[in-house]
Amino acid sequence: MKKLLFFLALASVTGVASAQDWKTPYMTKSLSADNIKSVFVNTSGGSISVKGGEEPRIEVYVVGNNNQNLSKEEIAKRLEEDYTLDVKVSGGELHATAKQKHNITNWRKSLSIGFRVFVNKATETNLNTSGGSISIANLTGNQNFETSGGSLSISGVAGVIKGETSGGSISVANSSKEIDLTTSGGSINASNCSGRMKLETSGGSLKLQGLKGFVKAETSGGSVNGNGIDGELITTTSGGSVSLSEIAGSVDASTSAGSIHVQMTRVDKYVKIDGNSGHVDLQLPSNKGLDLDVRGDRVTVAMNGKFEGQKEKERVVGKVNGGGSLVTVRGDGSVNVSL
Repeated sequence: MKKLLFFLALASVTGVASAQDWKTPYMTKSLSADNIKSVFVNTSGGSISVKGGEEPRIEVYVVGNNNQNLSKEEIAKRLEEDYTLDVKVSGGELHATAKQKHNITNWRKSLSIGFRVFVNKATETNLNTSGGSISIANLTGNQNFETSGGSLSISGVAGVIKGETSGGSISVANSSKEIDLTTSGGSINASNCSGRMKLETSGGSLKLQGLKGFVKAETSGGSVNGNGIDGELITTTSGGSVSLSEIAGSVDASTSAGSIHVQMTRVDKYVKIDGNSGHVDLQLPSNKGLDLDVRGDRVTVAMNGKFEGQKEKERVVGKVNGGGSLVTVRGDGSVNVSL
């Protein structure tokens, strides 16, 4: 087993540079001979980045609290006195840890210790930080990561992806297979992804673009905007409007505090719209056989094709073009359906 300990000795290692900002690593160590397959990183006060497809190496970044301009000698002294900074490589596993040795009562002496890791694409991760963002890119395999105080960024990742943040936004793009992402305090932006997706935020908006597969997207405190989604979409918000365009497949959309606008280019199994506050606009493809169950304060249905059923001020129930997929709409305000 090969073990690398970074303490005061960092100052004497070749490649050490002054940690003036996040653009300059405090230290860089090659991993090209280690055939890394798994990365485990845990830091109490910095960001983590893991990227596949580049020259394997690990970079250590150390800055003072509030980006204090510290010399490398001062950083090394604080590391030796107050922190454990440890990197181990064994059996294809990289373990990088940065933590305080004791409670630092003078916050001005605290450090932010972050890691950037470059590995082969076929690498799994397990990442945790309590005070920074997490970024992963160009990887395959299982990815598990969590932060209590930063954002999550995922790009070009294929595999089982599970991430959580308690205080930041989430961005995921060009990724696939299984995606499970949660935030308690930010927005979620998902684009050009496929597979099975679960996206959840308690305090922000949802922006969904170019998704394919099964998507469950929920927010308790923001709007939902989606475009170019193919598959099955289940989305709900307790605090905003829902706007969906160029949707192909099945949709279940609801809001407790806003309007709903949905444009369908193809209907598969079902369409279910529930608007408890505000009006509902639903555009369906024409010349499609559908079963309609539309109810609201004022219901307007503009259709081409043969209709069999009942039309009233507050509801339209019946079959269009002989019937087919079920379309259910509920609204407390006006409801407009066109097909």
